[in-house]
Amino acid sequence: MYGPELMEAFREFKRIWDPDWKMNPGKVIDPYRFDENLKLGVDYHPRRTPVVFSYAEDGGDFAHAALRCVGVGKCRTPDGADVMCPSFMVLREERHTTRGRARLFFEMLEGDVVTGGWRSPEVKEALDLCLACKGCTKDCPVHVDMPTYKAEFLHHHWQGRLRPRPAYALGLIDQAARLGGAVPGLANVVLGAPPFAALAKKAAGVTTERAAPSFAPMTLQRWFARRPPANLGRPRVVLWPDTFTNHFHTDVGVAGVEALERAGWQVEMPQGHVCCGRPLYDYGMLKLARRYLRSSLRVLAPWLRDGVPVVGLEPSCVATFKDELEKLLPHDEDGLRLRELVCHFGEFHERFEVEAPKLAGRAVLWGHCHHKATGGIEPEERLLSAMGLEVRRASGGCCGLAGSWGFEAGHHDLSMRCGEEGIFPAVRNAPADAVIVADGFSCRTQIEQGGTGRRALHLAQVLALADEQGDVSARRGAHPEDGVAGRRPRRFRRLLPLGRE
Repeated sequence: MYGPELMEAFREFKRIWDPDWKMNPGKVIDPYRFDENLKLGVDYHPRRTPVVFSYAEDGGDFAHAALRCVGVGKCRTPDGADVMCPSFMVLREERHTTRGRARLFFEMLEGDVVTGGWRSPEVKEALDLCLACKGCTKDCPVHVDMPTYKAEFLHHHWQGRLRPRPAYALGLIDQAARLGGAVPGLANVVLGAPPFAALAKKAAGVTTERAAPSFAPMTLQRWFARRPPANLGRPRVVLWPDTFTNHFHTDVGVAGVEALERAGWQVEMPQGHVCCGRPLYDYGMLKLARRYLRSSLRVLAPWLRDGVPVVGLEPSCVATFKDELEKLLPHDEDGLRLRELVCHFGEFHERFEVEAPKLAGRAVLWGHCHHKATGGIEPEERLLSAMGLEVRRASGGCCGLAGSWGFEAGHHDLSMRCGEEGIFPAVRNAPADAVIVADGFSCRTQIEQGGTGRRALHLAQVLALADEQGDVSARRGAHPEDGVAGRRPRRFRRLLPLGRE
């Protein structure tokens, strides 16, 4: 394009203004050779250590997974992504992008710049503000899976050492919930009374700026076991009693059972201690997480082998069965069956063409990050529309609570700032008569504790709301003759109100 004289003029100009060759070197004037400064070269020999996840799409190689990022930078353009990356949206620092964290993994495996390997403080610091929201698995064009990489790193980082206190208090929330659920009244007093609550939170490494969730007066499993069966002989469905629904938001579980029964299904529920282990991944407790999955599969095996669908009310728990399960137990036949049979609550209604009850009004729908990454919230949106509601889908990134992350000491302020990027404005600006719909326990908690003055309902509770307005016949779906499907536990409803404003 340019002759020798002009090229020499360009070269002389650059020498005058850039004598140290610092500004974009090697591009036009005296360019690098084609085989210089490549990302990988003959000296590329990353550290290779045994890993826990399978990394099936990367040949079982963590180093290959860390190379997925090709620097497109979509994680640096918040307007071009749905979720990723919440901490970058607030702080606008490269190390808090998906790309920045992927680069740190590359340097860690190279060992030249980041020399600490799995014990690297630089990588640990960057991952501390990763909310493990799974946004990158959906938004990133090359599907960098930072939550999986983070869990893998933390597994090795803390191997053979005591983990921080929140890992035991929050990572093992299912065990704590079992204790608290046995004496819910006492547990609520201890966690709610200021002197006891402050001491308990500080001991657990939990922020004192958040209220602890209250235990329900009765667990979902206990309520379900006490009631008479309904729809015997009808198609069977398993409702998974996740820790949060079972012990804290039991009213959501009751509404879910009733909605499925009114649609003509025979609902069945595992009893005893069951947990998918979702919080364990946030602290790298992967061996224990694998044991939890195997235990869950043993419990569900009779249903799975009969082809009975499994419905989950908590999106993060369903996502664990849809995503992490295959990565930790890639060759387990029951695991493969569960991945095919498990459904988000709205997804189940769409998959089996359950007729929607009717409800007039408006709704603002907020999607859980893990839900968006494992199927999307479009079925929920379509179901609400089919009910007759005028639905507006709220836009924005992660709610900011992200399971246990926003409860950890030191994360509260950033958690609130993440909320201001999406969920808080969406709720504050919602019409006063609109129903706020959020299926995630974390999302509903963030809405309640974020000063919005509103409470959110799970999709199952919206269906119950339609029933309370009298359209019972529509709620029975394909089997309107089933009178038993319309039974409602009134006494338990008084104990566990729907949470409307």
